[in-house]
Amino acid sequence: MNTDLVYHFNYKKVEYPVIRKDRMTKDFSWGFYCIETKQYAEKIAVFKTSVVNVYQVRNIKSLYIKKFDNYTEEWLEFVMNCRNGSTHNYDVVIGPMADETIYEYMDAYADGEMNKERFFQDMKEKYPVQQISFHTIKALDCIKFVECYEIG
Repeated sequence: MNTDLVYHFNYKKVEYPVIRKDRMTKDFSWGFYCIETKQYAEKIAVFKTSVVNVYQVRNIKSLYIKKFDNYTEEWLEFVMNCRNGSTHNYDVVIGPMADETIYEYMDAYADGEMNKERFFQDMKEKYPVQQISFHTIKALDCIKFVECYEIG
């Protein structure tokens, strides 16, 4: 992790984050998702939500963490498994976020319309936005709400 602050975009203030299993599975399975880049959080908040929540991360090194530095074959398999309902034992997962374009690539890969080599060739042009997902109560205890603010 490159910062001690993380950002979560939402429609409302989220002072006490929760992990919800009643929503669709995501890149790294069920969890509370944040990103490390304030500018990207604000960009998404303008188009999708209206509130950016800011959290301070503390004592994260004591947790069981899985980190992906970039789009790799291991990342692809991990995300595909999680999006298909698999879970894991990590407290925190850090790695590139899959956007709408990447979802299309992943669907093509899952349907056999794109092989791994083509997937990674197309991914070379992407700049990964790092996300950090918290998957356990122990992990949520390591983030402290700082503030929230509205975007346009």
